[in-house]
Amino acid sequence: MSLKISILPVTTYQQNCSILLCENTKKVALVDPGGETERILAFVNELEATVEKIFLTHGHLDHVGAAVEINNITGAPIEGPHIADKYWLDDIGKYAEIMQFPPAQSFIPDRWLEDSDIIKFGDQTLHVIHCPGHTPGHVVFIEKKLKVAMVGDVLFQGSIGRTDFPGGSHEALIHSITDRLFPLGDDIQFIPGHGPSSNFGHERRNNPFVSDKKFG
Repeated sequence: MSLKISILPVTTYQQNCSILLCENTKKVALVDPGGETERILAFVNELEATVEKIFLTHGHLDHVGAAVEINNITGAPIEGPHIADKYWLDDIGKYAEIMQFPPAQSFIPDRWLEDSDIIKFGDQTLHVIHCPGHTPGHVVFIEKKLKVAMVGDVLFQGSIGRTDFPGGSHEALIHSITDRLFPLGDDIQFIPGHGPSSNFGHERRNNPFVSDKKFG
């Protein structure tokens, strides 16, 4: 495969910005550029590549904070999240002040994403799965040939996303993980929004929140 994935933790929240490089075309997609625009673009420059797309899993500031600035600099369109997260993007400036992030402005992405959508950059294709719970408009990106998923804040190694924010739902989150993600296969590796990577099989067997032992 010609897809290379690098993970660059950004901001004080150490949010995993995934930098997807299509090695055939030298085009890059950024998944959840939450901040530190200069650092992200410097990394892309080291790859001798060009940012073609910006993909967002959900509307929380630590995942979208640099999206508009990178869009302004590169012209790369913003795709995602699902429109159900519009209220997060509308109030992004308020959350930047609360979280002591650099000033941020509300925005509407170039494309809202729906379940089963296909997103592309270079000659790469990702599949979109709507996985509400952490936020109502959260989406997950799957590269089926490589068997890798970028799951944002839905699932973590040994844990799951918070559901105590406005619009969160613990029941919906558990359903998203057990009924939408796990059936894709134990061998799917995933990159979470924070922390180390894992795979669905490990979490299905061991994660205390969603393991087979809990629901079996």
